[in-house]
Amino acid sequence: MPGSAPSRTKSLVRWPFLIAALFVAPPAIAQLRAFTVVGDAIPQSLTGHAGDAARGRTVVTDRQKGLCLLCHTGPFPEQRFQGNLAPDLRGAGSRWDEGQLRLRLVDSSKVNPPTIMPAYYRLDGLTRVGGAWQGKPVLSADEVEDVVAFLLTLKDMP
Repeated sequence: MPGSAPSRTKSLVRWPFLIAALFVAPPAIAQLRAFTVVGDAIPQSLTGHAGDAARGRTVVTDRQKGLCLLCHTGPFPEQRFQGNLAPDLRGAGSRWDEGQLRLRLVDSSKVNPPTIMPAYYRLDGLTRVGGAWQGKPVLSADEVEDVVAFLLTLKDMP
């Protein structure tokens, strides 16, 4: 049949790609550092040391990494189009202590189940995670500690 050869050829061309897709390894699952939630906080550092506030500010204002300013506003005059869906970050260091900030970053749903804030250091129970982010936390343990250190510096209330 004149019309069947091209479709058979197309089918054969797809096979190597289908077979290769079967052998592609799933994304590597990151190992999260163990932590203990006590009440509404994670009192101990995820890394065993304090974070760097300057690096934390960079994560908070980075629209590709932390995406904090998508929902929050704060003392960042150089950043346009800050969010208004979540609390103002001004005064965060006065409203919450270190452990409370850490838990809110790691998994805010532990404090507020219907929150829209993403879990920045959690892998289990997440849905609708893009392929590039599957098996990886949004922030590393070091980045969480850096953001906590920065937020603790924000004492002035809005």
